[in-house]
Amino acid sequence: MNFKNFKIDLSNKNKNLIPQVLTVLFILLIVIYFTINVQNNMGNRGISFGFGFLSQESSFDITFSLIDYDGSHSYARAFLVGLLNTILVSAIGIFFATILGVTVGIARLSQNYLISKAAEWYVEIFRNIPLILQIFFWYFAALRALPLTVDSINFYDISYLNVKGWYVPKFLWTNFSLFFYSLVIAIISIIFVSKYAKKQRDEFGKQLPTFYISLGLIIGLPLLTFLFGGVSLSFEIPELEQLSTTVYVYKGGVSIIPELISLALALSMYTATFIAENVRAGILGVNKGQKEAAASIGLTKGQILKLVVMPQALRIIIPPTTNQYLNLTKNSSLAAAIAYPDIVLVFAGTALMQTGRAIEIISITMFTYLSLSLSISLFMNWYNKKMAIKEK
Repeated sequence: MNFKNFKIDLSNKNKNLIPQVLTVLFILLIVIYFTINVQNNMGNRGISFGFGFLSQESSFDITFSLIDYDGSHSYARAFLVGLLNTILVSAIGIFFATILGVTVGIARLSQNYLISKAAEWYVEIFRNIPLILQIFFWYFAALRALPLTVDSINFYDISYLNVKGWYVPKFLWTNFSLFFYSLVIAIISIIFVSKYAKKQRDEFGKQLPTFYISLGLIIGLPLLTFLFGGVSLSFEIPELEQLSTTVYVYKGGVSIIPELISLALALSMYTATFIAENVRAGILGVNKGQKEAAASIGLTKGQILKLVVMPQALRIIIPPTTNQYLNLTKNSSLAAAIAYPDIVLVFAGTALMQTGRAIEIISITMFTYLSLSLSISLFMNWYNKKMAIKEK
């Protein structure tokens, strides 16, 4: 009798697998068909396929790079420059979009009429204007209206803003590695303190001052490296130099190009509107009785938001916010519209036109964006599981 049941269960399992196997086979057939078709067409036209061009000299310059680069470097180096620039603007956008989105989302639920309406108007305006137009506004309208180099906006004689970009001091470190290690130790310590505080709160109802402990660790440990570890920090201030009668440039410091500023502003402000709605929906999704119960035991509004509302709201907020992070990363490809040297402009643009390796370059670019998106998705899925409410 048991043997017969086993055969029936196995049969049902096979029936469920058949559609999946057929789907995979169908996809494989399509991939094989197009691969053979591409190979035949390339062979007929005498076009070779390969990635050897990556080691060839690129022979073009890039206006903004996080690593050393000039025209004598290879196409692989140019690809790396574009990739790092893409990651940079995406990371800046995600960081500021998250802060702004959470702030606006909470503000939309404020009891203050002016704050609530201001947040609502912000969401409605920036959400409904196409992103490319916002990029153009910041680049062609806002930043192009800034003064020339000689008339730069002066921020306390240490930073300057003009039509060519934002010039800020450059950090010059001594024994930076020691400072970095102290920062890593501080962050690890904060994680352990947070876990211990959570355990104390869950088991004994004891609330530890985790904020002040964390603040002390993140400031105190690096500060000790300055006092006793030989770590020092100085600044290289940008200085205005006159090259000719009408030509002025800033030497020293760090130059943040207007293309990066425009793109980061547009991506952050546009994506923040969607994150704000996710936050608002998450908070509204928490039962009102939870807030009333928390208030009845003497918790302040800030404690209710931090300890009761947000932990429950996060399970609603995180999944759609992950989608916005992915959208922001992919939307950064619009950088080519204002000549920001991201991977699309540098590699899928200039490098493609010079080499003619369309299939190879487009394939690499597509795989790069796929890898970036999957990395963000994996991290956010891990964070979502970590923040999920677990029943005991």
